[in-house]
Amino acid sequence: QVQLVESGGGLVQAGGSLRLSCAASGSIRSFNTWGWYRQAPGKQRELVAGLGNGGFTNYADSVKGRFTVSRDNAKNTVSLQMNSLKPEDTAVYYCNADHFSRVLTTTRWGNYWGQGTQVTVSS
Repeated sequence: QVQLVESGGGLVQAGGSLRLSCAASGSIRSFNTWGWYRQAPGKQRELVAGLGNGGFTNYADSVKGRFTVSRDNAKNTVSLQMNSLKPEDTAVYYCNADHFSRVLTTTRWGNYWGQGTQVTVSS
């Protein structure tokens, strides 16, 4: 069975940085689509960053210039480098993936989800 496991969340001061990682196991094929989503209490889950086959990336406007998504196909992992963190970035962050090539959006996601990792940014 396919599993995605996130790590790297924690508590950080505003202006600080965190790096999230997501490791995949059990897939019979490499993923062609990766994504990071987040959900804050009482808010809709939203796409933070999408990464398609061929290196296409798509970021939420609120994180452009601060967050960077990257992948290591050989290791079947994806990461999210988060810099200049703000309190409004506080949320549970979820890894998402799909074997098909997809364009991820806030309302359109891949078939597989991680369990989530908490990111808390204090002011």
